[in-house]
Amino acid sequence: MLLVYDIRFIETEKIEAIIPFLQLLDSTLTTHTLRDRLQEMIKNNYQCIGVYDGEVLIGVSGVWIIQKYYTGKYIEPDNVVIHPDYRGKQIGERLSKWIDAYAVETGCVAANLNVYTTNSKAVRFWLNQGYNIISFHLQKKYR
Repeated sequence: MLLVYDIRFIETEKIEAIIPFLQLLDSTLTTHTLRDRLQEMIKNNYQCIGVYDGEVLIGVSGVWIIQKYYTGKYIEPDNVVIHPDYRGKQIGERLSKWIDAYAVETGCVAANLNVYTTNSKAVRFWLNQGYNIISFHLQKKYR
């Protein structure tokens, strides 16, 4: 039986509901730090999509729509997390398809994302969604 989940944008005033999901990705980040970062991200056109089982938030994906010279207008799924109790039910695939449809609807010509090199399950998931590895994302920390 195919279960039906609602996928929609999370209202800005309810955005802090994603913090527990973000802490599943990195438990070293405090609620305070994540709250501050989210507020700054929202100022820069960050949006977040939620997957709901009834009114219970069970999955999230941030999205940015960005324009860069090398790719044109694209969507970037960011910090995609499905609650552990709901994994293995094709929710991530449905969320990916929703993001694809939204990208096309908004005139994006591509989707780009970052995946931690240590997260082999996520790499495999995104490759199965039609993404290709085209570059390395490098970082230099100052603090």
